[in-house]
Amino acid sequence: MEVKDIKTRDHTLTPARLFRGLLCLLVLLLTTFMILVYYGFISAIFVRVFSIHYSRKATAFFFGSWLALWPFLFEKINKTKVIFSGEVVPARERVLLIANHRTEVDWMYLWDLAIRKGQLGYIKYILKSSLMKLPVFGWAFHILEFISVERKWEADESTMHQMLSTFKDYHDPLWLALFPEGTDFTEQKCIRSQKHAAEKGLPILKNVLLPKTKGFHMCVQDLRQCLDAVYDVTIGYKHQCPSLLDNVFGLEPSEVHIHIQRIPLHHIPTTENQVTNWLMNTFSRKNQLLDKFYSQGHFPHERTEGDLSTLNFLVSIITVILLTTISTYFTFFSSIWFKIYVLLACSFLAYITHFNIRPTPFFGHKKSY
Repeated sequence: MEVKDIKTRDHTLTPARLFRGLLCLLVLLLTTFMILVYYGFISAIFVRVFSIHYSRKATAFFFGSWLALWPFLFEKINKTKVIFSGEVVPARERVLLIANHRTEVDWMYLWDLAIRKGQLGYIKYILKSSLMKLPVFGWAFHILEFISVERKWEADESTMHQMLSTFKDYHDPLWLALFPEGTDFTEQKCIRSQKHAAEKGLPILKNVLLPKTKGFHMCVQDLRQCLDAVYDVTIGYKHQCPSLLDNVFGLEPSEVHIHIQRIPLHHIPTTENQVTNWLMNTFSRKNQLLDKFYSQGHFPHERTEGDLSTLNFLVSIITVILLTTISTYFTFFSSIWFKIYVLLACSFLAYITHFNIRPTPFFGHKKSY
């Protein structure tokens, strides 16, 4: 589709879009709560005290089914085109993803890639700690083993070391996603970043912010022996960067372009200074790549990852709705003990999320195979 054709498409919030978006949001919120309290709680808490390995498999199944609702919303309902370019990510690799952070929902479009590789339930993010304070969603982030950071290295170093140490089992699938810029891109932040770059003699970037390097260096060093590769992901939008509500109501974007470059671990240096220079050079190339995207309307070497299977989505939707319906019935129309269970589960999830607590196996081992 030509750029001019997309620009003339109607993106106004019509009553039909408003109703559809609110309905989707209600379904997503209700299913999140029930999947989390009943099935996520059991898989991530009870199963984990016996086996971290099988806890992760069970959690990936339940939450992978729920997360599949989002790509379905983007691609099947909102008709957003997701266009891939660059190299292909093999399905079975354990990887570290680094991506530019153009808007608040970049991380959600990584799900469109992960679902095509069968890794949707295993993708984990490094995200700011304030998101862990969100009711329900913060609990889900904790159960999914997202790494929360304060963006102050003195506070984050030990937390990251501890969490990364639990991701070293090569039998557990892993997609760890990091946004080295540390925050989403805005014009004001870009001006501050450029001023800092000028003062430090660093590259002046206009499409990305200067990356922060300590977190990336730690991820590479701690996981170097148990990763298959690092993937440099560059995300571009036509013609407007979406917000969460834009996604829910189907207003933006018309197209999401995702460019992927595979980087073998031995191509990444080991010392912190060398890693800093390497990451700066990587983001300079990313800045140039985005320059070409904004001028040409696409990334080089476009390829297809195939359309998402409608049948697989229907299976996920039926699974989630069935599990949610059963849980809702037990909660509101069955024994009072289920209401007590929900209350206790919510209290416990809030507690372990606030204090960043995860159960360890009774027998002190992580492997169960």
